[in-house]
Amino acid sequence: MAEIVIRNTNERISDEAGVQEFLAKQEVLYEKWDISKLPDELKENFTLSDEQKARILSTFDSEIKDLAARRGYKIWDIITLSEATPNLEELLAKFENIHTHTEDEIRAIVGGKGIFIIKGADDLGYFNVELSPGDVISVPENTPHFFTLMENQKIVAVRLFIEENGWVAHNYDDPTFVKA
Repeated sequence: MAEIVIRNTNERISDEAGVQEFLAKQEVLYEKWDISKLPDELKENFTLSDEQKARILSTFDSEIKDLAARRGYKIWDIITLSEATPNLEELLAKFENIHTHTEDEIRAIVGGKGIFIIKGADDLGYFNVELSPGDVISVPENTPHFFTLMENQKIVAVRLFIEENGWVAHNYDDPTFVKA
């Protein structure tokens, strides 16, 4: 279950209804997938072969196709990050820059944990969305944000795209942003 931390106040929202209500007000899509559908050998496996990635996509085929039909996504893939990922620290440093995209950035978490840091509307400031397996989130286009890993530095996620070349990040300079 996702949890929200509002950075300006340290308020934490951890009940499902509260998370859904908060994210809906920020126009952030949030859904849940039934992670129990995933075969045991693919749960918490962070060094996936291409065949195993294909099995994950097949397992969630109906959910992926439903999202694609509703939101116009055309392609999807699996991303895995862990201590086995070459240049993990360099990749994370690149991810941890505030940016926007001209399309939604969506992730369905299959294993591990991650955080989207998103700039809220009006005077809310930034908030963290801490994600666990089964959480699906879509940050709206042109919304300042970035994604990073939690302390375990492991994640497996389905990503969906409208553009066939994937998201193009546009840096967003915000002197009000303070790293946690």
